[in-house]
Amino acid sequence: MSYISKEEKNIPINDPSGKWSDLYLMPEWEEKFYDVYTVKKHGKWVMLKALKKEYADKPEFQAMLEKEFDVRYNLCHPNIVMVNDLEIVPGVGKAIITDDVYGYSLRRLIDEKRLTPKIVHRLETQLLDAMEYIQENHINHIPITPDSIIFTEYNENLKLTNVGFDQSGSLSEQDTRADIESYGRVLEEVLDNLPTSLPRLRKIANKCSDKKSYRTVADLKLAIERHSSSQLYIIICIFILAMVGLLIWLTFKE
Repeated sequence: MSYISKEEKNIPINDPSGKWSDLYLMPEWEEKFYDVYTVKKHGKWVMLKALKKEYADKPEFQAMLEKEFDVRYNLCHPNIVMVNDLEIVPGVGKAIITDDVYGYSLRRLIDEKRLTPKIVHRLETQLLDAMEYIQENHINHIPITPDSIIFTEYNENLKLTNVGFDQSGSLSEQDTRADIESYGRVLEEVLDNLPTSLPRLRKIANKCSDKKSYRTVADLKLAIERHSSSQLYIIICIFILAMVGLLIWLTFKE
């Protein structure tokens, strides 16, 4: 089940059928027009995304919810939270049903100073993979932020929660650049809160705000891969030098 903090609220749910139980409101993951819940459906934890009370009865916002469901339902990527259904839930109303993610938002991990090297690596790989998939499917979405990135508790796999509200025939250069700028802001905030300095990665994060730098997510991935390859090359060189030094020492010792 999703991580539940003291801020999250258990809401009584009246469902004589027994289908729904253990409903929790999750303020940490709320969006501008939506509340997010975790709940048991037939005894299995799932997540709900439903319109806030002030928008729930307005046809234009109901249409927006249904549009988002249509856009996201056919998306299938290991680093995107899977949408399963659109249902009316007692006490909540019509809601998008998604897989439950047992984990923590990047925002919480930053605030609680719980960032790890694996999380940084996931941002270099899994986040970019998910972004590239979204762009390949021409999905329009709000900017990616630490609040919309979740890391699973046990293996720290990355999951995006808020990945699209519309789909078009193609994305404009402005749309693709917006993704790159969002990625740079996320990466900069993470680097600001790490106990160590990563100058090469910092340089890449800074370049994301330069409109003349990376034009696509593929360009950004290539820069990251070169950065990783350079690190690997340095490690290999150090290892070889250490082995040569050890061999010379053993030769003279004999």
